[in-house]
Order: sequence, then C-alpha cells, then structure tokens
Amino acid sequence: MSKKPVIIGVAGGSGSGKTTVANKIFCKFHDQDIVLIEQDAYYKNQSHLPMEERLQTNYDHPLAFDNDLLIDHLKTLLSRESIEKPVYDYANHTRSNDSIFIEPRDVIILEGILILEDERLRDIMDIKLFVDTDPDLRIIRRLMRDIKERGRTIDSVIDQYTEVVRPMHLQFIEPTKRYADIIIPEGGNNQVAIDLMVTKIKTILEEKAIL
Repeated sequence: MSKKPVIIGVAGGSGSGKTTVANKIFCKFHDQDIVLIEQDAYYKNQSHLPMEERLQTNYDHPLAFDNDLLIDHLKTLLSRESIEKPVYDYANHTRSNDSIFIEPRDVIILEGILILEDERLRDIMDIKLFVDTDPDLRIIRRLMRDIKERGRTIDSVIDQYTEVVRPMHLQFIEPTKRYADIIIPEGGNNQVAIDLMVTKIKTILEEKAIL
C-alpha cells in the first residue's frame, strides 16, 4: 500500500516572498517526487459573467477562489490519482480552456495568499507555513513586479494596493498567521528558516518511509 503524500502549505501576503520560499523548498527536493500547486490557479471560472463584471473581481478576497475544486483535486492527489490543474487567464479574467496534467507525488507544496483561511484546506496540510514580511517591503516588491511583468503604472499599483490589497490583507490574510505551525520572517531571504523546513520535511518523509 502506497504512503499518503505530504502536503506543505505556504501562505503569506502579496509580495511577502511566499512563492520564493515555496520554490526554494521545491528545488531542495528536485530529485524527490514533488509538485507545486498554486492557489492562484484556482480562481473561479467567470466565463458566464460579462467583462464589465469580471473587471471588478477582487482577487484578494476568499470568495475569488474555487476552494471546492482545489480541495477535490488535493484529495484526488492524496488518493494517488492524477488531476487536470486549471490555468487562469488574467487577460480575460476567467479560467482558461487549457489545463495542466499533474501526476500524484510524495510531496505537495500548496502556495497561496489565503490557503490558511479555509479550515478544510488547513485540515489536510501536514505543515502550515506563513511568510511574514513588513508591509513596506511587500508594496515595493509588488510595485516592481507589476510594473516589470504586467505593464502596470506606478499610480495604478499604488491605488490597487491602498484600496484593495492592503485592506484585504488586514481583514483576511494577516489573521490566518495564527494557524501557522511556523512563521518565516522576510521570506525567501531567510535561508536559515528554509533549511530548517527542508530538514523537517525530510524527517516527515523518513517517518512515512517515503524517502
């Protein structure tokens, strides 16, 4: 009988460095059976809505995510069965017709801003991490990313941050810190915390006789 996969949750605010942490942990197990699942892939399908309504989507609110599908897919992977991970089309603000075939793995890293907000998700995680970074660093990182990668203007990024991102962070993301097993300050730059996490994950895998 095959062993149940290990699920590691990596949460944190926008620009906190959670994606960097998740990727660094992923790279440490590159020779291991491991897969990275992004909560961002599970934004709700909005193809039934007119574009005017889609443009009003608050991507930092828990209701923006299709957690039912995410949980169903995680349970499928835990049962050692494959899934078709959705692809989100940000240009059209809805789910793409494409998908990505994901095979079951021994280690599943789940990364996203609100993965600790849903009790059902928390209950299936073996380790819950929260990447905690000062707000000034997070806004600077978001500013640089959105201007370079998404062609945004400084004003539009700042407006979105002050009107949506910051209040949503304070209301929904920051409170989930209390559910974390480990809080990692300063994100991907905290090599000590990442090394400790890698050691802990190896211990869990050894206990489950996966390594």
